[in-house]
Amino acid sequence: MGSVTLYHNPACSKSRDTLALIRAAGIEPVVIDYLQNPLSRHDLEALRIALDLPVVCLLRTGDTRYAEMGLDAPDCSDEQRMQALVAEPSLFNRPVATSAFGTRICRAPETVLEILPK
Repeated sequence: MGSVTLYHNPACSKSRDTLALIRAAGIEPVVIDYLQNPLSRHDLEALRIALDLPVVCLLRTGDTRYAEMGLDAPDCSDEQRMQALVAEPSLFNRPVATSAFGTRICRAPETVLEILPK
């Protein structure tokens, strides 16, 4: 089976459900607990590029800290948002799964099925 990496928060039900779907497909993923092992700016940028999404999509925009930190301001730059994400890993929009078939934010856990080997 192909290699799958899951950027995981064990306290998040969507993340746990995504992990369960991967395992139900017979795959034991590489699990990265990004709160215990925060992602570097380089890692985050690589994920953003793989997702082909703007920086803001990597952030939990509904989290109260997002607004408190001014990340919702019209003049907030991508660089400021990326720096905030490096400083506050809990703002990461998890779970994110990667495989040879793509990278997805799995806010609906079933999204992971799009990138699992058939």
